[in-house]
Amino acid sequence: MKAIFIPTYIKKFLFNNNQEATLLNEIEVAYKKNLYFGTPEISIVIPAYNEAENIVATLASLCNNKTNIPVEIIVVDNNSTDRTGELVNACGVKCITESNQGITQARNAGLFEAVGSIILNADADTIYPKDWIQAMTKPLVENDEIAITYGRFSFIPTSKPGRVFYYFYEIMADFTRFYNNLKKDKAVNVYGFNSGFRRLQGLQVEGFNHPTGTNEDGFLALKLSERGFGKIHRVKNTKAIVWTTDRRIQMDGGIVKAIIKRLSRLVN
Repeated sequence: MKAIFIPTYIKKFLFNNNQEATLLNEIEVAYKKNLYFGTPEISIVIPAYNEAENIVATLASLCNNKTNIPVEIIVVDNNSTDRTGELVNACGVKCITESNQGITQARNAGLFEAVGSIILNADADTIYPKDWIQAMTKPLVENDEIAITYGRFSFIPTSKPGRVFYYFYEIMADFTRFYNNLKKDKAVNVYGFNSGFRRLQGLQVEGFNHPTGTNEDGFLALKLSERGFGKIHRVKNTKAIVWTTDRRIQMDGGIVKAIIKRLSRLVN
């Protein structure tokens, strides 16, 4: 069951990102202690374009994850003009630059740079619960018949309407995803900020490259499935629900338009 209100654990990462040296140092210490303690078996790739206001909170949440498998984080700075790269480096996290603009190019750059055998896709404006890494990778480690995992998410409102309104929107969205699983391909439910796959298999299907009119994340899932690498697996564990800002909805015209758009897709 999803939470109506933002959980206390998630809230603690929603701090003001006027980055203090002590905060950045705490993240660096947590990264080395909790994740980057050996040769990485998992690589978390985060595309970032002008994410100075969000990236530290995201890194703080990831670096406070609990796992017994070594993990690296790679932030792909996609031509940011703000302090994104500076802040990432101050946290002790690897930051590479991709000069070709675009989410597909950025995700591919991270895929090529990664060391881990499993890739986790994350976004720079999302807060990750402490069990996210473990929950998203466990199916890939334990079951060769699973090609890609994807998880659930909730919205952090950045403006009106508030969290309660989004809660009911998420219930409706979950219904449409359930319908998609029955009537369409599960790939349409896969999002790049909350999914994972095996690196070598991703490279074999040309990474995130996709035709015009499709999305890089869902199309990767489709390619992996059609190549015969395994099933598309939804992680139902509520401890793996991530919290992402509603800025995409706001950029697309707001929640009302988002509802109309989702219902239109369902009918069509």
